[in-house]
Amino acid sequence: MSVAHGLTFEQVAKAKANHIPRRSSRSLSAILRANVFTLFNLVIGVLWALILIFGEWQDGLFGLVIVANALIGIVQELRAKRTLDRLAVINEAPVRVRRDGAEREIHPHEVVLGDLILLGPGDRLLVDGEVVHSDGLEIDESLLTGEADPVHKQQGDQVLSGSFAVAGSGAFVATRVGTDAYAAKLAEEASKFHLAHSELRAGVSNFIKYITWLVIPIGALLIYSQLHNSADLRTAVTGAVAGIVTMIPEGLVLMTSIAFAVGVVRLGRRKVLVQELPAIEGLARVDVLCLDKTGTLTAGGMDLGEVLPVGDDPAADQALAALANLDERPNATAEAIRARHPAAPEGWTARSTVPFSSARKWSGADFGEHGAWVLGAPDVLLRGGACLDRATELAATGTRVLALCRTDSLPGTESGEAEVEPVALVTLDQRVRPDARETLGYFAKQGVTLKIISGDNPLAVSAIATGLGIPGGERSIDARTLPHDDPAKLGELLDTHTVFGRVSPQQKREFVAALQARGHTVAMTGDGVNDVLALKDADLGIAMGAGSPATKAVAQVVLLDDRFATLPHVVGEGRRVLANIERVSNLFLTKTFYAIVLSLLVGVAGVAFPFAPRHSTLVNALVIGIPAFFLALAPTLERSKPGFVRRVLRFAVPAGVLCAAAVLVSFWAAHNGAASLLENQTAAVITLFLTTWWVLVLIARPLNWWRVLLVGGMAVLFVIGMALPFVREFFALEPGDLGNDLTAAGISIVAALMISGAVKLAGTLRP
Repeated sequence: MSVAHGLTFEQVAKAKANHIPRRSSRSLSAILRANVFTLFNLVIGVLWALILIFGEWQDGLFGLVIVANALIGIVQELRAKRTLDRLAVINEAPVRVRRDGAEREIHPHEVVLGDLILLGPGDRLLVDGEVVHSDGLEIDESLLTGEADPVHKQQGDQVLSGSFAVAGSGAFVATRVGTDAYAAKLAEEASKFHLAHSELRAGVSNFIKYITWLVIPIGALLIYSQLHNSADLRTAVTGAVAGIVTMIPEGLVLMTSIAFAVGVVRLGRRKVLVQELPAIEGLARVDVLCLDKTGTLTAGGMDLGEVLPVGDDPAADQALAALANLDERPNATAEAIRARHPAAPEGWTARSTVPFSSARKWSGADFGEHGAWVLGAPDVLLRGGACLDRATELAATGTRVLALCRTDSLPGTESGEAEVEPVALVTLDQRVRPDARETLGYFAKQGVTLKIISGDNPLAVSAIATGLGIPGGERSIDARTLPHDDPAKLGELLDTHTVFGRVSPQQKREFVAALQARGHTVAMTGDGVNDVLALKDADLGIAMGAGSPATKAVAQVVLLDDRFATLPHVVGEGRRVLANIERVSNLFLTKTFYAIVLSLLVGVAGVAFPFAPRHSTLVNALVIGIPAFFLALAPTLERSKPGFVRRVLRFAVPAGVLCAAAVLVSFWAAHNGAASLLENQTAAVITLFLTTWWVLVLIARPLNWWRVLLVGGMAVLFVIGMALPFVREFFALEPGDLGNDLTAAGISIVAALMISGAVKLAGTLRP
């Protein structure tokens, strides 16, 4: 059986299949382990056991946090996993193979060892193999080797998974599949669930790490002081546990995970595949958006406009039809021409061809007795003259213009090696997306700078940008005139200009690097193989759903429905996640710092802890747990900025210290009177609630109707709890000493004013 015939179905059934673990989500067992077996769950579990042994069961309510955290975290991540896995399947580009002599499209995991795989421009190589047919096949291996220049592949050459076809067509036989393939071995860790760098997650992890180290010595000091100075063991254990439990920000990791997971699900409903969860964070930080014109501002297809003869060569239409029908997998330009010329003219058989590539910006073929012809960008093929001037005039109207030229011999890989004679100008009408203007207006209002980057004529790109109302769209730059060896100068030009034409794939990558060097967070959109390198290097790569498989493989975000208008929702979701996680981090870490300060002072002074575990459970639920859940999922348009850890600490440290000071002053003031320990603790609880409730008010700003309802509702619940006898009894509250309670309220008001001043002075208070 010949190789060109492909495998038989009997051979396919016996061959090794291309099974690779999907990277978009982790397994069910991994999700369970990650949410159940955590350090905080272990600490809280031990403390809970101590309370059950030495204290009253009501003081062990905090143990329910373990169950709630685990269940909520597991459910949310499973929802996100289902969404990611479903969208990942939709995003999988089919693979073209030949089996039993017939061409078929199959899913990537159905490829088997020995399959004959067919390639065309934009196809991603999923397995390793040996080339058995090449028709000008060029493979870009830059993602593997770092070399930007595509490699010409001939029969017998090896090809590696992780590369992609950029020009020509061909076929190869799969020699290594699944985890044996080259890219799978290189990315063995990446093929498992992993998270790329995230400032937010790194910040939360650092908080957890440092707090863990603080809990150990402070907890030991607190336990010693309570055992040494308390009259009975039960009071000592419950006091120590109350301090240690409050120090632990047990809900912070949960809320972070929920915010990310809900973001994935929300975007999934809009047909947006987030291939890496931290990409949601990148969405919020973007301040420069680089847009590839074709397929982004304009729809993927084009319509053939006019064929304007230059001279009187009668073969122009036939040559155009022959060139358009060369490739089995035509690009958008060839498809537009083939709509009018569906078949090559009789007798026009190509002896040799040069396929189109974004780097060359032209294609050509030698048709023997009919001569050699090339079709491509006029300003690349022509060196001046009236024809080029006419092409420039047409391009300035926003029309895409190509030059059809006759040549004595096909140029090599570089244009200009052979003389060309223009025969006709070909115009193509591009379809501007109807939602483009509104979407671009959104980014302008949100302070996101737009850069239009295209391989087309800069005048044509400028005309489209101006028509869409893009600021600075009337001024364009030909990228061929830009400096290649001066990144600083390139960065200046990128900052001061908006539209760039005749940009090569390598230059797109240089643009991204230059903008990043100037401190920008860069997002890049694209749909073609010429965008792959830039998408990979950008802080956030966004691929269109109708784009090439290679483009969708390297992007962190894929717009599966190919709707440019989805981008504002994508950016908005990222901003919601980060701004809200910062809010809830302020809440949880304020609690942590007031607990640390309280535990230190109580441990050094050797006095009873101001409240019991059940007291902290009540207050934490009303001012942190319940509000944090709503705040973490609330809509917002605030653009995130670097410095998450610094800003949170500037808020939480002074707020936490002042809350602790107010609680201690209130407890000591009550302790000096004739009231009972329970009444003294109740005064401390009132102060703790009022001061932390004020922190909640500051964090919830700007206040709208639902936030006012949220913070007001928490206050009402606390008042109701203090008023109902069975609630007071359950939570061991005894507001019987009016003097103590009024003193606690007065101390709380003073502390609230000081907290407002402190966080305002630190520059973290929202207007």
